[in-house]
Amino acid sequence: MTTASKIAKEIGNTVKKAASRNRGWFDPHMAAASRAIDERIPLVDLVVEIRDARFPLSSEYELLRNFPLSKRIVVMNKMDLANPFYIKGWMRYFQQQNCISYGVNSHNKDNVKGLLNFIQAQLRELKQANRQFSETLIVMLVGIPNVGKSALANSLHQIGRISAAEKGKLKHAMIGSHPNIYLLDTPGILAPSIHDSELCSKLALTGAIRDSLVGQKELVQYFLAILNLSDQYKKWEKVLTNRGKLSFAESKQEHSGCSQLEGRRNQYLMDHTQDFIVHDVRRALFDVISCFDGNLECEDDMLKLIEAEFVALREAFRIPEERDGDVDHKVAVKLLNLYRTGRLGHYTLDPLPITLCNHLWDLHE
Repeated sequence: MTTASKIAKEIGNTVKKAASRNRGWFDPHMAAASRAIDERIPLVDLVVEIRDARFPLSSEYELLRNFPLSKRIVVMNKMDLANPFYIKGWMRYFQQQNCISYGVNSHNKDNVKGLLNFIQAQLRELKQANRQFSETLIVMLVGIPNVGKSALANSLHQIGRISAAEKGKLKHAMIGSHPNIYLLDTPGILAPSIHDSELCSKLALTGAIRDSLVGQKELVQYFLAILNLSDQYKKWEKVLTNRGKLSFAESKQEHSGCSQLEGRRNQYLMDHTQDFIVHDVRRALFDVISCFDGNLECEDDMLKLIEAEFVALREAFRIPEERDGDVDHKVAVKLLNLYRTGRLGHYTLDPLPITLCNHLWDLHE
């Protein structure tokens, strides 16, 4: 078992313990929403299950396990955050399972338009196969929390209305006409209990389970273990070399044209989403990992590397030393945000079945 897996298991166990103390995710609102969805699913014409492309298997919507594959599309959202190599593998996996799948980035209009056309084509096929279909079709979006379901629903509504024959005349919930297609969004739902510790850690790392159940520092330790075992940081070398490191003075000069107040300038320099700070974060991680001469398979060595990365990130994020010892927490909050928004590379948390992985490598070569 790798150090990343050990950390994941510890995080998962922490999440499960917290959930067992009535501080879990399945509150009365989620329970009521789950019952309502369960009652309505048999009445819809097509179910679009939204999953997270970073863990396409683990982000499954449990209520659909017994739902007919012919009336379901699995949509892997957040493709922009996942490793493109593994996305191809998961598309092939779903194909082998006779499951209709599609990959999308809900913030890319062309992607969403392609998905809308795909949904409409699937509905036409279903309608031809079943002559009892009415002229009004209902599509329901379902999924676990934080898979981008609502963002995708809004994009589908917007593009569907623009593309429709009666521009501007469709009702708000409609995404097409002839036949009329209504899109129903639903709240994100998780299973009442999750027994797989590693699954709990993936849900926590991607934000499907709230951070307060485990803590941001522990989640960042998990992410750093994943980063350290990957080759993602090596991909930063060329960019870092070409651009060089922006100095503190250069950072202020870059912003001087659009900032008139010292307070605003300082706020800018503390904003971890600015490109020059993201650059420095990548530089700090690259330097620490590249200089590391320990054994990443050794838990003690991995933890020493993670500790060194936290120290380097304090400077990269411009976080001053504080007496209350809250520095690592601030580092964790900022780094976790950069990971979740894709600023630190593309990661897929679910490993592909070995046979598929070998096949893809053969094609890649």
